[in-house]
Amino acid sequence: MNLLKLNFIKMSQYYNPNRTTNIFNPNSKTPFNMSRSKIELFKSCPRCFYLDCRYGIARPPGFPFTLNNAVDTLLKKEFDTHRVAQSKHPLIEEYNIDAIPFKHKDIDAWRNRWQGIQHIHKPTNLLVKGIIDDIWINSDKELIIVDYKATSKNAEVSLDADWQISYKRQVEVYQWLFRKNNYKISDTTYFVYCNGDANKKAFNKKIEFDIKIIPYKGDDNWIEQTLLDIHKCLLSDKAPDMSDDCDYCRYRKQAALKSAQEMKKNL
Repeated sequence: MNLLKLNFIKMSQYYNPNRTTNIFNPNSKTPFNMSRSKIELFKSCPRCFYLDCRYGIARPPGFPFTLNNAVDTLLKKEFDTHRVAQSKHPLIEEYNIDAIPFKHKDIDAWRNRWQGIQHIHKPTNLLVKGIIDDIWINSDKELIIVDYKATSKNAEVSLDADWQISYKRQVEVYQWLFRKNNYKISDTTYFVYCNGDANKKAFNKKIEFDIKIIPYKGDDNWIEQTLLDIHKCLLSDKAPDMSDDCDYCRYRKQAALKSAQEMKKNL
Protein backbone atom coordinates (compact mmCIF):
# COMPACT_ATOMS: atom_id res chain seq x y z
CA MET A 1 0.00 0.00 0.00
CA ASN A 2 1.53 3.33 -0.99
CA LEU A 3 1.88 6.24 1.44
CA LEU A 4 -0.62 8.45 -0.38
CA LYS A 5 -3.33 5.79 -0.12
CA LEU A 6 -2.50 5.21 3.53
CA ASN A 7 -2.85 8.94 4.25
CA PHE A 8 -6.30 9.02 2.67
CA ILE A 9 -7.39 6.07 4.80
CA LYS A 10 -6.21 7.85 7.91
CA MET A 11 -7.84 11.11 6.83
CA SER A 12 -11.25 9.43 6.52
CA GLN A 13 -11.23 8.94 10.28
CA TYR A 14 -11.52 12.72 10.67
CA TYR A 15 -14.72 13.01 8.63
CA ASN A 16 -18.20 11.87 9.58
CA PRO A 17 -20.69 12.62 6.79
CA ASN A 18 -23.62 11.76 9.08
CA ARG A 19 -22.95 13.73 12.28
CA THR A 20 -25.69 13.42 14.88
CA THR A 21 -24.42 15.92 17.46
CA ASN A 22 -24.86 19.70 17.52
CA ILE A 23 -27.74 19.58 15.02
CA PHE A 24 -30.13 22.52 15.20
CA ASN A 25 -33.65 21.61 16.29
CA PRO A 26 -36.17 24.43 15.69
CA ASN A 27 -38.33 23.13 18.55
CA SER A 28 -35.56 22.93 21.14
CA LYS A 29 -35.31 25.45 23.97
CA THR A 30 -31.67 24.54 24.67
CA PRO A 31 -29.15 27.17 23.51
CA PHE A 32 -27.55 26.06 20.25
CA ASN A 33 -23.74 26.08 20.11
CA MET A 34 -22.45 28.58 17.57
CA SER A 35 -18.67 28.59 17.33
CA ARG A 36 -16.70 31.41 15.75
CA SER A 37 -15.82 29.07 12.88
CA LYS A 38 -19.51 28.30 12.24
CA ILE A 39 -20.21 32.04 12.03
CA GLU A 40 -17.43 32.29 9.46
CA LEU A 41 -18.91 29.34 7.57
CA PHE A 42 -22.23 31.20 7.34
CA LYS A 43 -20.49 34.33 6.06
CA SER A 44 -18.63 32.19 3.53
CA CYS A 45 -21.60 30.12 2.31
CA PRO A 46 -25.06 30.01 3.96
CA ARG A 47 -25.90 26.77 2.11
CA CYS A 48 -22.84 24.90 3.42
CA PHE A 49 -23.65 26.30 6.87
CA TYR A 50 -27.24 25.05 6.64
CA LEU A 51 -26.21 21.55 5.52
CA ASP A 52 -23.78 21.42 8.43
CA CYS A 53 -26.01 22.72 11.22
CA ARG A 54 -29.38 21.31 10.13
CA TYR A 55 -28.33 17.97 8.63
CA GLY A 56 -24.90 17.28 10.13
CA ILE A 57 -23.27 17.22 6.68
CA ALA A 58 -20.11 19.24 7.20
CA ARG A 59 -17.55 20.19 4.62
CA PRO A 60 -14.74 17.59 4.48
CA PRO A 61 -11.88 18.87 6.67
CA GLY A 62 -8.42 19.66 5.43
CA PHE A 63 -5.32 18.00 6.79
CA PRO A 64 -4.30 19.22 10.28
CA PHE A 65 -1.73 22.01 10.25
CA THR A 66 0.50 20.44 12.89
CA LEU A 67 3.45 22.74 12.16
CA ASN A 68 1.21 25.76 12.70
CA ASN A 69 0.03 24.20 15.95
CA ALA A 70 3.64 23.84 17.10
CA VAL A 71 4.29 27.53 16.40
CA ASP A 72 1.12 28.42 18.27
CA THR A 73 2.11 26.35 21.31
CA LEU A 74 5.64 27.78 21.45
CA LEU A 75 4.38 31.35 21.20
CA LYS A 76 1.97 30.75 24.05
CA LYS A 77 4.79 29.38 26.19
CA GLU A 78 6.92 32.47 25.46
CA PHE A 79 4.17 34.97 26.21
CA ASP A 80 3.04 33.02 29.29
CA THR A 81 6.51 33.46 30.79
CA HIS A 82 6.03 37.21 30.57
CA ARG A 83 2.44 36.87 31.77
CA VAL A 84 3.70 35.34 34.99
CA ALA A 85 6.40 37.97 35.37
CA GLN A 86 4.05 40.76 34.22
CA SER A 87 6.71 42.02 31.86
CA LYS A 88 6.83 42.96 28.18
CA HIS A 89 7.76 40.35 25.63
CA PRO A 90 10.71 41.52 23.45
CA LEU A 91 8.39 41.69 20.43
CA ILE A 92 6.06 44.05 22.29
CA GLU A 93 9.12 46.14 23.16
CA GLU A 94 10.37 46.06 19.57
CA TYR A 95 7.07 47.37 18.21
CA ASN A 96 6.72 49.91 21.04
CA ILE A 97 3.27 48.61 22.00
CA ASP A 98 1.68 49.82 25.21
CA ALA A 99 0.80 46.40 26.58
CA ILE A 100 1.83 43.37 28.59
CA PRO A 101 0.28 39.86 28.54
CA PHE A 102 -2.95 39.85 30.55
CA LYS A 103 -2.83 37.74 33.69
CA HIS A 104 -6.19 36.15 34.53
CA LYS A 105 -7.42 32.95 36.17
CA ASP A 106 -9.50 32.06 33.08
CA ILE A 107 -6.77 32.41 30.44
CA ASP A 108 -6.47 28.63 30.04
CA ALA A 109 -10.26 28.22 29.82
CA TRP A 110 -10.46 30.88 27.11
CA ARG A 111 -7.90 28.89 25.12
CA ASN A 112 -9.58 25.53 25.67
CA ARG A 113 -11.54 24.17 22.70
CA TRP A 114 -14.21 22.73 25.00
CA GLN A 115 -14.74 26.00 26.88
CA GLY A 116 -13.49 29.22 25.31
CA ILE A 117 -15.13 32.57 25.93
CA GLN A 118 -18.94 32.27 25.72
CA HIS A 119 -22.10 34.34 25.54
CA ILE A 120 -25.76 33.42 25.03
CA HIS A 121 -27.31 35.75 22.46
CA LYS A 122 -30.80 36.05 23.93
CA PRO A 123 -32.69 37.17 20.79
CA THR A 124 -31.63 33.96 19.00
CA ASN A 125 -30.76 31.60 21.90
CA LEU A 126 -27.39 30.96 20.22
CA LEU A 127 -24.49 30.11 22.53
CA VAL A 128 -21.63 31.90 20.80
CA LYS A 129 -18.13 30.61 21.56
CA GLY A 130 -14.60 31.62 20.66
CA ILE A 131 -11.14 30.25 21.46
CA ILE A 132 -8.44 32.90 21.76
CA ASP A 133 -4.68 32.72 21.33
CA ASP A 134 -3.76 35.55 23.66
CA ILE A 135 -4.95 38.64 25.51
CA TRP A 136 -2.80 41.66 26.35
CA ILE A 137 -3.66 44.65 28.51
CA ASN A 138 -2.63 48.29 28.00
CA SER A 139 -2.06 51.12 30.47
CA ASP A 140 -5.70 52.21 30.12
CA LYS A 141 -6.72 48.76 31.42
CA GLU A 142 -8.20 47.83 28.06
CA LEU A 143 -7.88 44.22 26.98
CA ILE A 144 -6.33 43.62 23.55
CA ILE A 145 -7.26 40.61 21.43
CA VAL A 146 -4.15 38.92 19.97
CA ASP A 147 -4.11 36.17 17.38
CA TYR A 148 -1.16 34.08 16.19
CA LYS A 149 -0.70 33.21 12.51
CA ALA A 150 1.99 31.16 10.75
CA THR A 151 2.90 30.84 7.08
CA SER A 152 5.89 30.62 4.74
CA LYS A 153 6.03 32.99 1.81
CA ASN A 154 8.63 35.11 0.04
CA ALA A 155 6.56 38.29 0.21
CA GLU A 156 6.07 40.39 3.32
CA VAL A 157 3.15 39.15 5.42
CA SER A 158 0.13 41.45 5.59
CA LEU A 159 -3.66 41.41 5.99
CA ASP A 160 -4.33 42.73 2.49
CA ALA A 161 -5.53 39.57 0.70
CA ASP A 162 -9.29 39.26 0.11
CA TRP A 163 -9.45 35.88 1.86
CA GLN A 164 -7.95 37.39 5.03
CA ILE A 165 -11.30 39.00 5.79
CA SER A 166 -11.87 35.78 7.72
CA TYR A 167 -8.93 36.68 10.00
CA LYS A 168 -10.44 40.09 10.65
CA ARG A 169 -13.89 38.70 11.39
CA GLN A 170 -12.28 36.15 13.70
CA VAL A 171 -10.81 38.75 16.05
CA GLU A 172 -13.96 40.87 15.83
CA VAL A 173 -16.02 37.94 17.13
CA TYR A 174 -13.56 37.67 20.02
CA GLN A 175 -13.87 41.39 20.72
CA TRP A 176 -17.66 41.08 20.75
CA LEU A 177 -17.58 38.07 23.08
CA PHE A 178 -15.36 39.78 25.64
CA ARG A 179 -17.47 42.92 25.52
CA LYS A 180 -20.57 40.82 26.14
CA ASN A 181 -18.75 39.41 29.18
CA ASN A 182 -18.32 42.98 30.47
CA TYR A 183 -14.63 43.41 29.71
CA LYS A 184 -13.23 46.71 28.51
CA ILE A 185 -11.84 45.93 25.06
CA SER A 186 -9.52 47.97 22.87
CA ASP A 187 -10.63 48.50 19.27
CA THR A 188 -7.07 47.68 18.20
CA THR A 189 -6.11 44.03 17.89
CA TYR A 190 -2.74 42.51 16.96
CA PHE A 191 -1.73 39.61 14.74
CA VAL A 192 1.58 37.99 15.68
CA TYR A 193 2.45 36.75 12.19
CA CYS A 194 5.26 34.18 11.84
CA ASN A 195 6.77 33.73 8.38
CA GLY A 196 9.01 30.71 7.85
CA ASP A 197 12.23 31.60 6.03
CA ALA A 198 12.69 29.19 3.09
CA ASN A 199 15.68 31.10 1.68
CA LYS A 200 18.31 29.64 4.01
CA LYS A 201 21.17 27.71 2.41
CA ALA A 202 20.39 24.59 4.42
CA PHE A 203 17.69 23.15 6.63
CA ASN A 204 20.02 22.12 9.52
CA LYS A 205 17.09 20.55 11.42
CA LYS A 206 15.32 23.85 12.05
CA ILE A 207 13.08 26.45 10.44
CA GLU A 208 13.72 30.08 11.26
CA PHE A 209 10.82 32.52 11.34
CA ASP A 210 10.56 36.23 10.81
CA ILE A 211 7.92 37.55 13.17
CA LYS A 212 5.86 40.64 12.47
CA ILE A 213 3.19 42.22 14.65
CA ILE A 214 0.37 43.67 12.56
CA PRO A 215 -2.21 45.98 14.17
CA TYR A 216 -5.82 45.90 13.07
CA LYS A 217 -8.70 48.09 14.20
CA GLY A 218 -11.70 45.84 14.63
CA ASP A 219 -15.38 46.66 14.19
CA ASP A 220 -17.85 44.11 15.58
CA ASN A 221 -21.03 45.95 14.52
CA TRP A 222 -21.81 43.29 11.90
CA ILE A 223 -22.19 40.48 14.43
CA GLU A 224 -25.64 41.23 15.87
CA GLN A 225 -27.35 41.26 12.46
CA THR A 226 -25.36 38.22 11.36
CA LEU A 227 -26.61 36.23 14.35
CA LEU A 228 -30.18 37.22 13.50
CA ASP A 229 -29.59 36.14 9.90
CA ILE A 230 -28.08 32.85 11.10
CA HIS A 231 -31.11 32.17 13.28
CA LYS A 232 -33.50 32.91 10.41
CA CYS A 233 -31.51 30.56 8.18
CA LEU A 234 -31.60 27.78 10.78
CA LEU A 235 -35.36 28.10 11.27
CA SER A 236 -36.06 27.74 7.56
CA ASP A 237 -37.19 24.39 6.18
CA LYS A 238 -35.42 25.14 2.91
CA ALA A 239 -31.67 25.30 2.36
CA PRO A 240 -30.32 28.54 0.89
CA ASP A 241 -29.43 28.60 -2.79
CA MET A 242 -25.99 27.48 -3.89
CA SER A 243 -23.30 30.15 -3.74
CA ASP A 244 -21.63 30.91 -7.06
CA ASP A 245 -18.31 31.65 -5.35
CA CYS A 246 -18.32 28.55 -3.12
CA ASP A 247 -16.07 25.77 -4.45
CA TYR A 248 -17.94 23.16 -2.41
CA CYS A 249 -21.29 24.17 -3.90
CA ARG A 250 -19.80 24.22 -7.39
CA TYR A 251 -18.37 20.73 -6.84
CA ARG A 252 -21.69 19.32 -5.62
CA LYS A 253 -23.56 20.93 -8.51
CA GLN A 254 -21.15 19.64 -11.13
CA ALA A 255 -21.03 16.14 -9.59
CA ALA A 256 -24.83 15.96 -9.52
CA LEU A 257 -25.02 17.17 -13.13
CA LYS A 258 -22.51 14.59 -14.35
CA SER A 259 -24.21 11.82 -12.40
CA ALA A 260 -27.57 12.73 -13.92
CA GLN A 261 -26.05 12.73 -17.41
CA GLU A 262 -24.51 9.31 -16.87
CA MET A 263 -27.79 7.89 -15.55
CA LYS A 264 -29.64 9.29 -18.58
CA LYS A 265 -27.13 7.68 -20.95
CA ASN A 266 -27.58 4.31 -19.25
CA LEU A 267 -31.36 4.31 -19.48
